[in-house]
Amino acid sequence: MRILVVGGGAREDALSWRLAQSPSCESIAAAPGNAGTATRGENWDVAATDGKALVERSRTEGIDFAVLGPETAIAAGVGDRLREAGISVFGPNRSGGRLESSKVFGKRFMQRHGIPTARGSVVHSLDAATKALAGWSGGAVVKADGLAAGKGVVVCDDAEHARAVLAQWYSQSKVPGGGSDVLVEERLAGREVSVFALADGRALAPIASACDYKRAGDGDTGPNTGGMGAYSPPVGFPDDLEDQVRERILAPVLRGLLAEGEEYVGVLYCGLMWTADGPYVIEFNARFGDPETQVLMPRFGGDVAMLLKSAADGAMDLSLAVLSAQSCAGVVLATSDYPRGNTPLEGLDADVSLGDGCHAFWGASTVVNGRVNTGGGRVLTVTALGADLADARTRAYDSVKSLAARLGTGALTYRTDIAVSR
Repeated sequence: MRILVVGGGAREDALSWRLAQSPSCESIAAAPGNAGTATRGENWDVAATDGKALVERSRTEGIDFAVLGPETAIAAGVGDRLREAGISVFGPNRSGGRLESSKVFGKRFMQRHGIPTARGSVVHSLDAATKALAGWSGGAVVKADGLAAGKGVVVCDDAEHARAVLAQWYSQSKVPGGGSDVLVEERLAGREVSVFALADGRALAPIASACDYKRAGDGDTGPNTGGMGAYSPPVGFPDDLEDQVRERILAPVLRGLLAEGEEYVGVLYCGLMWTADGPYVIEFNARFGDPETQVLMPRFGGDVAMLLKSAADGAMDLSLAVLSAQSCAGVVLATSDYPRGNTPLEGLDADVSLGDGCHAFWGASTVVNGRVNTGGGRVLTVTALGADLADARTRAYDSVKSLAARLGTGALTYRTDIAVSR
């Protein structure tokens, strides 16, 4: 197969890296790609959201199969355009992607179909938000409706904090992602875990799980980010985690999708809070997560391209889902002002090769005269496989220190507590 990976972040670098190792992969391209994808195939100078240009280039290059990476591509209807052109696509159409692209749609879908989730209210103005928070007890989570690159969610300790966030958003007309719709939810207590399910339009099955770290600072302090690290498989959860998720979450999701005439194809990312009463959905994503993908792909073996293609073609073959028993830990190296700002870096060493079982995946970046330029933010995700989580964590941080010294820049920072038992 001639494969196209749509996107240009560390998630797409990890997907491209694993797909390129598949026996069924003849060649691989990325649009727009980054410094990592450029080492194993051609990068196209085409935006991930430009469906028309992607179709035209795919036809010229004889692409057989496309894998959608970022949520922006899904929300822009890239999957719809490629399918209309007769290209097999792993990733939902724009309609199915609303489970992620609209927090309000996702919440109402869960409420319609009895999927365990936090109680919440949709507000459209500061007055409505004030009324919704009257008499509120406990913590609250404020979520902008639209896509906001991981920055549209604020976890609040109480109603007063939530009101302050909403006052800032509405008074300055700066609701992240645009629009005026905001979801205000109760803050659930428990531990977060991400479960990834494969969908082929008729079935939905869990294939892997991971834990990620969203706050910028150690000890889960600081603002929310797109993710500062992750590990897989999760530890400290029930042995029947996936069975419970299949029964309590995925079964009603599938019934709801089919009842609403939605032929969902691709990955459904279930961001869950594991409470005393079992799993509750915090959010759905319509694609692989970042940085979770970077710790999942090293654990996958076999022909991953054929696994995803089988789902894209409506007959997923779960026997192709070969997952190592090893653990994988990943640490994100970001610029010091992230997520409040992104300081561009230029002239970084393009060679980020590491020891056996360790990998570094580039975020958004380009190669100029053999050196790497990045726009800042999340620059690299460094991952390592290990016999257990402690081993994987030690190897990951050893690689982080080695790579940071090799890059020779003091501009990169990282959390020091990724994959610490908690």
